[in-house]
Amino acid sequence: MNKIFIIIRREYLSRVKKRSFIIMTILGPILMAALFVVPVYLANISDRELKVAVLDETGLFYNEFKGNEKIHYENLYMDYVSALDQFEELGYDALLHIPESSLNNPNAIKLLSTSNVGLNLVNDMESVIQKKLEAHRLALSGIDKKVLEDIEVNVKINTFIWQEGEEKQNYSEISYALGLISGLLIYIFIFLYGAQVMRGVIEEKTSRIVEVIVSSVKPFQLMMGKIVGIAFVGLTQFILWVLLTGVIVLTFQEINPDLFKYKSPDTHIIDNKGLTPSEIANQQDSIDFSQDKANNLLEGIRQIQFGTILLMFLFYFIGGYLLYASLFAAIGSAVDNETDTQQFMLPVTIPLILAIVSLQFVLNNPDGPVAFWMSMIPFTSPIVMMARIPFNPPVALWEIGLSFGMLIIGFVFTTWLASKIYRTGILMYGKKASFRELFKWLRF
Repeated sequence: MNKIFIIIRREYLSRVKKRSFIIMTILGPILMAALFVVPVYLANISDRELKVAVLDETGLFYNEFKGNEKIHYENLYMDYVSALDQFEELGYDALLHIPESSLNNPNAIKLLSTSNVGLNLVNDMESVIQKKLEAHRLALSGIDKKVLEDIEVNVKINTFIWQEGEEKQNYSEISYALGLISGLLIYIFIFLYGAQVMRGVIEEKTSRIVEVIVSSVKPFQLMMGKIVGIAFVGLTQFILWVLLTGVIVLTFQEINPDLFKYKSPDTHIIDNKGLTPSEIANQQDSIDFSQDKANNLLEGIRQIQFGTILLMFLFYFIGGYLLYASLFAAIGSAVDNETDTQQFMLPVTIPLILAIVSLQFVLNNPDGPVAFWMSMIPFTSPIVMMARIPFNPPVALWEIGLSFGMLIIGFVFTTWLASKIYRTGILMYGKKASFRELFKWLRF
């Protein structure tokens, strides 16, 4: 057992001292923090300030365009040629020209700008113009627009989960994104560190260092020491990522406290009758705030059980890595160079690829039969189960326990299988191994 610890120590120290490990340890938290900071930041900031001139020859659109803190509309009372001459002099960023012919031909409307004004602004203008032209044509036809407005219905269903005798709002979009990210990270980590095990075995075999090592330790001890040592490298990097990501996010929150401050809206909506103007205004503000995208995003993030997700991630990363690393070690021992590994990599990586491909079905129906069975199969459970856990309500405890047990059994089985290939292949040189040859080693 002491020899395994020596190998673990060697594998661990030799890798954490590498420049690539240090660089990825620094870059990883920055990228992870960006996943939390950037969406909230983008949801709060607006476009750059723009000054838009409106030249309306129809007389229908004056004061119809409502600006905001960033967009300012001003009406022009001159002809189009004069407006063009004074366009830059007056300091406008854009000129919206609505000719009289646009009443019959809306395509005649033109937006002139000194630079790209953004697609959202154009869409807002089109929406205002479309509604006003529709109202104008309805009036000419003798149809009351209010009747059509009363008929039109916009439906947005708010989803809730009934738990512990109360309803809780469900943020399925955030759970979807978090599940997808968790599954992809497990996939990347297994491949990244599993490939390190395989390359390490190939390097020691081709340099003939392994012949000296196996004179002192058993092949199984060497394989387990290498696998566990690199597992500690992955754990170290992951823990540093979590800690540094937390520091970066908290620092950004301290710098921008208002930007990331969640405000709980008043959900008690009552009839407007009998309310004072200020009470009606406050109630409308509450309704508007409850629909604010940035605030809803923050509320969804607040409901995420990060502690549970991190613990589950650690277990499934360790279990999935140990299962696949043993197979990667067996592949490395069976070949003389990395080029020859391709024929053996496909059968090993098919379950991982299948798990990634099935994520779409799992995320759309996290409690369905496909998600359940792929959460139980050891070769796919690390990815699929991590994609299911962020959803609310969480996965049942008995499912997690069964998945844990199956993953441990799978790791023990693959380790036993890989050790039989490893002990023979590690000292085999000059002969290209085939699947038939591997089966002989298994029976040996």
